[in-house]
Amino acid sequence: MPASISTKEEDTMANNWENSNQVLQAICPTNALKLDDMNQPSVMVFIPAFRLCDVLSTSDTSIHPAFRRNGVQKDGFWFGKFESKMYNGRAYSRPNEDPTVSMNQDQFVAQTKSKGEGWHEATNAEWAAIALWCHKNGCEPYGNNNYGKDARETTYKARKTSDDSGKTGRVATGTGPVTWSHDGTLAGIWDMNGNVWEWVTGLRLVYGEIQIIADNDAADNSCDLSASSTAWKAIRASDGALVAPDGNGTTDGTVKMDWISNKCVYSTTITTKADTGRGCSFKDVTCDSTIGAAAKLLLQALAMLPDTALTGEGIDANYGGDYFYFNNGAAERCPCRGASWFGGGNAGVFSVNLSSPRSGSSTNVGGRSAYQE
Repeated sequence: MPASISTKEEDTMANNWENSNQVLQAICPTNALKLDDMNQPSVMVFIPAFRLCDVLSTSDTSIHPAFRRNGVQKDGFWFGKFESKMYNGRAYSRPNEDPTVSMNQDQFVAQTKSKGEGWHEATNAEWAAIALWCHKNGCEPYGNNNYGKDARETTYKARKTSDDSGKTGRVATGTGPVTWSHDGTLAGIWDMNGNVWEWVTGLRLVYGEIQIIADNDAADNSCDLSASSTAWKAIRASDGALVAPDGNGTTDGTVKMDWISNKCVYSTTITTKADTGRGCSFKDVTCDSTIGAAAKLLLQALAMLPDTALTGEGIDANYGGDYFYFNNGAAERCPCRGASWFGGGNAGVFSVNLSSPRSGSSTNVGGRSAYQE
């Protein structure tokens, strides 16, 4: 706190935040106001830990990687209820804000980490965990993917914050209908479908080779997420083990993205480059015979491969029409999730874009903060 704030004023502010937090939790028990190291609040949603078999068609009882950090199992993580808005170089999750855009991945990472220990830009593992939970429970959310409304809805219900050639572009965070919440309730996470693409960390392509940072280690704000970090590992196709990459995307026997018959196919080799940025429906992403069962399960856990064997009431085998974009001909491409206000039926929690460098920025790309104790 600034030196000009008295102890009494600090106590009053703390009491006000606690009272506000109690009101929030009375309405949304899984939500909380989390304070950063400057005692500034963000509205966060708790995602409790679950196993792979809870969201995928597997008997594997291992914990989902989003709930394991530096080898230690966690009871869950806090995910921003709203897309990030930057104030004084820090990322906040607050309602009724125009989400911050036009910053690259490293900038989002830095401005979220600056809030203190535990705070980080949302990781791909965390996003994937939420997407898989939505899919398993038949409640993949709608959102602003059609100029202010969802392509499947007919009315405009969110507050406009930017213009796109006379039509609605971005909308204020959390101002859409409850169908835009990840679980269909007021307690859920808003705008994971559309509005703006969101940078996520811990996953990248290097000349088409899939590389990840193990488990949810990218959530540790001391973890090196830079392009040259030794934390990046390739996935061995035969058994899903993580191995040191060769830096050229040609590590022997690792999982890579090939472009076959206008679709993404995981393989240990790349026969066709999609170096202009290509895409296909997420449901159509497949593996060839070189990819073993353990590697497939890891890709599914990271929401990078559909689980075609998963069945049940409300489960959409088409994954909402969500789209999968990638560029396997570039030195490094980093992921954005969810799509933007003009994504239409291609937008959604399983939409991913691996076509942009970490230095890229756009008026339709933002981010989201997360927190883990």
